[in-house]
Amino acid sequence: MALLETKTEARRSGAGASAFAMSLLRFLVTVVTTYLGLLAVTFFIGRVVPIDPALAIVGDRAPAHVVERVREELGLNLPLYQQFFIYVRQALSGDFGTSVLTTNPVMTDILRVFPATIELASVGTLIGAVFGIPLGVLAAVKRGSIADQIVRVIGLIGYSVPIFWLGLLALVFFYAKLNWVAYPGRVDIVYEYSFTPVTGFFLLDAAWQRQWDVVWDLFRHIILPGSLLGYFSLAYISRMTRSFMLNELSQEYIVAARAKGLSETRIIWFHALRNAAVPLVTVIALSYAGLLEGSVLTETIFSWPGLGLYITNSLQNADMNAVLGGTMVIGAVFIGINLLTDILYRTLDPRTRSR
Repeated sequence: MALLETKTEARRSGAGASAFAMSLLRFLVTVVTTYLGLLAVTFFIGRVVPIDPALAIVGDRAPAHVVERVREELGLNLPLYQQFFIYVRQALSGDFGTSVLTTNPVMTDILRVFPATIELASVGTLIGAVFGIPLGVLAAVKRGSIADQIVRVIGLIGYSVPIFWLGLLALVFFYAKLNWVAYPGRVDIVYEYSFTPVTGFFLLDAAWQRQWDVVWDLFRHIILPGSLLGYFSLAYISRMTRSFMLNELSQEYIVAARAKGLSETRIIWFHALRNAAVPLVTVIALSYAGLLEGSVLTETIFSWPGLGLYITNSLQNADMNAVLGGTMVIGAVFIGINLLTDILYRTLDPRTRSR
């Protein structure tokens, strides 16, 4: 009997290890395939765009032999498949070429400006989650009421109104008229050299150095673009929270909890929302990734010196190395967050591990 139980347990362990290995293999294949697809898309976009990288470097008035020599140095005279393999090899090593606009390696520029984008997207996601989840819960609990309709209209506006139009209105009203916020940019020139950036996240650096006047100035600069992104994040998070909560509130365990005499507050916030929190983690992570990649217009409107503004300026100056490098970084971050979200979802919800 003991021998039979041992064999059964061994088979279960073997099956579990095999399932884990297959899941890990599928995960790796997904990562590699997605990233190679991203590399292919950015490469062919760079070749389709009617901008000659050689001319962008030497200028339109350069002699033909100089242009041809630069094309040979860049490998643009090689067959397309060879150019693609060279591009993949360089991209995988973090080499996206040199920026025509700044004359720095593109990756150096990206490492300099990307923390500003992360800081802005983090503030937006925080605002969206803090306000979006309670609004979604309220809409679900008061389904069909005026409160529900108001929350749904707020979400609809967030999905429908162009972000550049709303950003311009916000600047006119809160900056030009009321003077509640600072002018576009990240920090006032008076405080630009008052603290030493260490991590690239100015709010954290200034707070760590206890430069509270700088922290206040940074807050006055980030609050308006952060709130704008937060509003669009709120629209998505509140809508999904409402959907998840409606599903949970219709489950049998909610009926059983009410039958036991538990308070409605405890049922909503400690039972229904707790079970809805697992998919909400995915929603918040995807919202964060969306703000990282979708902050180009916001950064342009508010002159926020992040990756979005860097890509916009590079595109206007035909700096395709910088444009493609920035696109690759944003795409890689988006892929990474999606995969991390999938892992986190499987960790928090054991029911999905066998899928």
